[in-house]
Amino acid sequence: MAQKEAQGVAEKRRGRRGPGSVIGSSAAGCVCAFLSIYEVGGAAFSSLWRLAFVASFCTKLSDTVSSEIGKAYGKITYLVTTFKVVPRGTEGAVSVEGTIAGLLASILLASVGCIIGEVEAAGAVICVVASQIANLGESLIGALLQEKEGFKWLTNDVVNIINISLGSIIAVLMQQTILQSLLR
Repeated sequence: MAQKEAQGVAEKRRGRRGPGSVIGSSAAGCVCAFLSIYEVGGAAFSSLWRLAFVASFCTKLSDTVSSEIGKAYGKITYLVTTFKVVPRGTEGAVSVEGTIAGLLASILLASVGCIIGEVEAAGAVICVVASQIANLGESLIGALLQEKEGFKWLTNDVVNIINISLGSIIAVLMQQTILQSLLR
């Protein structure tokens, strides 16, 4: 925290999270868990809800790790839309160090999901890919819209809900697309 404060990239309230952060970080996963527990859609949908659940947390972990590592250790930070060098902490900025750390975090969590039987190996790969696509989408939202006129409502918590939900949705769509192509 001291390092991030010295660099001017520390979170508000010394990093303490509020209710909006908790909801933003867990809403998609909670919805997927609810759908799975109550077997909404029957057995045919059960594996999709579990896949979406794992993808939501892969997305969140990857996003958090990439942001924190990028802010603390990113040597060069690029704006995702233009690849221009920008200061660390800029909305929509990415670094090689943060991106690699986020990818590794997603791989780790997807692997755990596979080991404990929530997803199969192919599902774990889908979760990792979906999380990275969603995080790219979050960076684009940050660079193009966040903190811009007319988008003041687009807070970090709202962007987290969008990002994590997107990770879940992309995973389900990828799974269904792959399944449909195999059935042809």
